[in-house]
Amino acid sequence: MDYHKELEKLVEIVSSENASDLHLAEGRNPIIRVGSFLVPLLKRTALTREDMEGYLGVLLSQESRARFLETREIDFSFGLREAVRFRGNGYVQRGLFTLALRVIPREIHTLSELGLPQILETFTSRRQGFFLVVGPVGQGKSTTLASMVEIINRTRAEHIITIEDPIEYIYEPKKAIIDQREVRIDTGDFKTALQSTFRQDVNVILVGEMRDLETMATAVTAAETGHLVFSTLHTNNASQTVDRIIDSFPPTQQDQIRIQLAGSLLGIFSQRLLPRLSGGLVPAYELLVNTPATANLIREGRTHELPSVLETGSEHGMVALNRSLAELVGAGEISVEDAYTHSYNPQALEKML
Repeated sequence: MDYHKELEKLVEIVSSENASDLHLAEGRNPIIRVGSFLVPLLKRTALTREDMEGYLGVLLSQESRARFLETREIDFSFGLREAVRFRGNGYVQRGLFTLALRVIPREIHTLSELGLPQILETFTSRRQGFFLVVGPVGQGKSTTLASMVEIINRTRAEHIITIEDPIEYIYEPKKAIIDQREVRIDTGDFKTALQSTFRQDVNVILVGEMRDLETMATAVTAAETGHLVFSTLHTNNASQTVDRIIDSFPPTQQDQIRIQLAGSLLGIFSQRLLPRLSGGLVPAYELLVNTPATANLIREGRTHELPSVLETGSEHGMVALNRSLAELVGAGEISVEDAYTHSYNPQALEKML
């Protein structure tokens, strides 16, 4: 069987159904995710081990396939035709080969097309500092950062380096120079690549994910030393994000990282994707801006007070999640039930609806 052609047929279904994910596994029919629903492709037969090995042969290089067979899991990206690119994860469950493929559009959408606030553009004009996009897995963090990096690409002649695992969006250099480095292919790890940027005459650094203490420490230092740094964390909100960074350091270093973070942080944008009543997904979000009041709370370890700053900081461009949810309900974009489900404070949200 020609598995390249078979994969193209599946991609045609993904595209025609406007699906976000494709799941392939031994013993199951292929399954796509449309909006928040999983839809089995019942007209296609259940996949065998031979099928999965065939798809792995198309999706992975020989080296990557050997690594998957050895470690039983792998992250990768793959481009099929000009219009479609995937971020993939291969893993084994109960001895069965399994693939989860997330669609990455070739086109990088603007903030307005993504339904995101225009204030995010102001952070792309800063010359140095640290900006984080956070949220659970699969909530559009990479897409938001790609949109912000593309604004710089279109407007400034600067050197941008991305460090990713794997590379997701492919940028076409416009005014900027853009170098994209993939962990394990172009560099050993995030920490090494990030440390190397200090010798690469770089202006803007995108760190795909801050996974360890050394990467966090180097990213904060880079933001302090004249670089604009973007990154992500798998945290739920702004206060949890600050706590996660600080708690990653030994107690003897936490006072120092609080001071560094208070001085270098630009903002924290937390987002999640909710089912849109008319179909598809729509982002709900919160934005913490590092004002003098915010910096003071971080420096003094009073992160439990950050939600209050968010609630009262609209004049500085801050957005509380409840406000975002209430606006989506008011615009008929999401249901009241989904708003309550995703709110940190349903009682306060009730007063806004």
